[in-house]
Amino acid sequence: MTQRAKGEFDVKVTPVAQDEKSGLGRMSLEKTFHGDLAGTGVGEMLTAGSAEGSGVYVAVERVTGKLGGREGTFALHHTGVMERGKPSLTIAIVPDSGTGGLAGISGRLLIEITGGKHFYELEYTIPEKP
Repeated sequence: MTQRAKGEFDVKVTPVAQDEKSGLGRMSLEKTFHGDLAGTGVGEMLTAGSAEGSGVYVAVERVTGKLGGREGTFALHHTGVMERGKPSLTIAIVPDSGTGGLAGISGRLLIEITGGKHFYELEYTIPEKP
């Protein structure tokens, strides 16, 4: 059964030295999740863009926290595309990445930014506790 967790998160994005060979931008991510998911996320992001307002980012993030009374970790895979100012974002839980009480978790994360604040909705399934 699909469950939903909602809340707010704080994010810190820090540029890391650009790879001169590839020309790709690189950033480190640090997040703090509040609400139904309480914990932290750390990750790495790669970016590329164009003068026409298009671009892409990919990121991998490890989340450590408490969700639905369970504690553990899982990984998220981000793919964000901006095509001439029109955004598209997909964030999915990496299959089989859950550990501890979050083993077997699957799903996706939706993000909304309103008034400069970041909100999430995590749609997920997780096996019943034995």
